Amino acid sequence: MRDAMHKLGSDTNKINPLVPVDLVIDHSVQVDVTRSENAVQANMELEFQRNKERFSFLKWGSTAFHNMLVVPPGSGIVHQVNLEYLGRVVFNTNGMLYPDSVVGTDSHTTMIDGLGVAGWGVGGIEAEAAMLGQPMSMVLPGVVGFKLSGKLRNGVTATDLVLTVTQILRKHGVVGKFVEFYGDGMSELSLADRATIANMSPEYGATMGFFPVDHVTLQYLKLTGRSDETPQQERVYSSYLELNLAEVEPCISGPKRPHDRVPLREMKSDWNSCLNNKAGFKVSLE
Repeated sequence: MRDAMHKLGSDTNKINPLVPVDLVIDHSVQVDVTRSENAVQANMELEFQRNKERFSFLKWGSTAFHNMLVVPPGSGIVHQVNLEYLGRVVFNTNGMLYPDSVVGTDSHTTMIDGLGVAGWGVGGIEAEAAMLGQPMSMVLPGVVGFKLSGKLRNGVTATDLVLTVTQILRKHGVVGKFVEFYGDGMSELSLADRATIANMSPEYGATMGFFPVDHVTLQYLKLTGRSDETPQQERVYSSYLELNLAEVEPCISGPKRPHDRVPLREMKSDWNSCLNNKAGFKVSLE
């Protein structure tokens, strides 16, 4: 595009992304050195050698274009970097505040929904179009309200919780829909737990599993002059679900079908029944 602009005799520097673009150079998932103290450093050096030309090009792009940030290799997994560093939650552009959103070229972009940033995975063509100012079009989705109450019992992990949530949502049917979590149980979940549930959106089929900003939202409302007496209205969703966190129990699931959750207390009987079942999809115990 810059070459075309140059041939037309205009300023090539006008060709830039119209929206903020964050390019995270993740990893090659290639391990040459293991079980040594310098394994991480040695693998990174090999990765730089193999991808020198590619990385050099990306480094050039980070300085040649405005509105573009390139995160170098070795900084962490893309979704971790997005969650810990890149997610803005609220944008401030010349004094105008508006909520953050993101489209990413990975299905697990949805992890950022745990931070209160609306995001989901798209293809490369859609992402490139958005960079150039094209709108993202989609059918208006149904929104499933998932009410959380109670508190997780001691010893129950985020994995137990996310397998339980995935099973409930797969059974309900949320393909192509937004899932929004709300309720008193929200305050009992850490950001890491929320991000874990949001990250599993591809597994339960939803476009996103969204956790609204809570205390950050309240701070923003106070900053903009809203009073604490502002009444809270009940949200309206396309359908409703509810889970008492105190009822979640330790469980296991296969690596490819996380919705086939088996409570740990039923593992032995389930294993025995699977031995006698004909090959095919697992039959739910519930």
